[in-house]
Amino acid sequence: MAEPLSFGALRAILTSVFKQLPDTRGGENTQYTVCDAALGAFGVFFVQSPSFLAYQRDMQRRKGCNNAQSLFGVAHIPSDPQIRNLLDPIAPTHLGAPFWTILERLVEDKALAVDFEFEGGWLISLDGTQYFHSTTIHCPHCTVTQHDETTHYAHTVLLSVLAKPGKGDILVLEPEFITPQDGATKQDCERHAAQRWVVRNATHFAGRRVTILADDLHCNQPFCELLLEHHLDFIMTCKPDSHPTLYEEVALLSKVGAVTSCEERLWTGQGHQRWSYRFVAHVPLREPPQALYVNWCELTITAEATGETLYHNAFATNQALTEHTIRSTVAAGRARWKVENEGHNVLKNHGYHLEHNYGHGQQYLSRVLVMLMLLAFLCHTVLQLHDRSYQRLRTALGTRRTFFDDIRSLTRYLFFESWEHLIAFMIAGLDMAPD
Repeated sequence: MAEPLSFGALRAILTSVFKQLPDTRGGENTQYTVCDAALGAFGVFFVQSPSFLAYQRDMQRRKGCNNAQSLFGVAHIPSDPQIRNLLDPIAPTHLGAPFWTILERLVEDKALAVDFEFEGGWLISLDGTQYFHSTTIHCPHCTVTQHDETTHYAHTVLLSVLAKPGKGDILVLEPEFITPQDGATKQDCERHAAQRWVVRNATHFAGRRVTILADDLHCNQPFCELLLEHHLDFIMTCKPDSHPTLYEEVALLSKVGAVTSCEERLWTGQGHQRWSYRFVAHVPLREPPQALYVNWCELTITAEATGETLYHNAFATNQALTEHTIRSTVAAGRARWKVENEGHNVLKNHGYHLEHNYGHGQQYLSRVLVMLMLLAFLCHTVLQLHDRSYQRLRTALGTRRTFFDDIRSLTRYLFFESWEHLIAFMIAGLDMAPD
């Protein structure tokens, strides 16, 4: 079994990749390396402080040392404009490897079997989100739309995360950007991005049972067939308006008693709920001929006291449905929301500020910065899952905001020889009992 991933091990993985990033400069002004620019930007996102590097340049002047170097390995701290200029020419695909290296390391130390395995496999949720919008700032990679005679420029990314029902954490994987494609005459879209993600990354899951979770936008025959071609299962949100043929078939089968129903009564601590399941096998995803046949299920949750419908949703899947598997299948389908709740929400509203324009550039800058932000998010997740000191500190401080507020304040005024030194200092300051 491999050693659990420490902060030092995570930094080493990132540094080995950042040292290989292409440097397109042709002149002799190479005081700052591309690796330093990438590590510096990563550090900004990791401590969730846009001013982190400015503070460390000031500390270097005052004390002759700085936390950008000791914590993140930045040999010489570039200015913000220098970082943008150095990173703008780098295609985001150069930053994809660390996501998979970290995943492989977690597999090696058996961590994922405990943290994310569900019914003998993995659940991967896909969903797109916009992270940049402007009516003035733009680059050749923007998605361009017209509304009320105004031109709008945007950047959108398809996030992919490992999720598990009942687990608060998610593990972010390499994303796919929604951006104009070479040789394409039409705008790119989330559907095409999801297809590219599958084709590019399916080999990482060879020999493993993986189920793709997605919303109704992706519940279509071409995408489901692509998943099956790459030996991936699927559970997709399936709405009546976009699948009239399927729902007509379900209605006919229901009339002859061919749709199976089961129900359970659950106590929530405040009242009883009725969880009513319905499912049926082998219904057409679209109008025949040559329709892909899928299995369909739905869950309706009602408050027993009032009869109010609290939740209703339906799913299409290639997985077999029985009275023994229906609950786990629906639980997996409902886990799709984790990419929004624990992914988009955290990245946009809890310190990372995904929608903030850290730099747009004219080539790849905005996408490179998103990749570095996601890597910072991933590293914090790994530490939260497997670093005991990190876990204890986060628990003692209570909220995410308090943890990062303290990190920002301490690293602004005090020098720490290492990440472990910083964490130990915080634990000692809280007078926490030895573990």
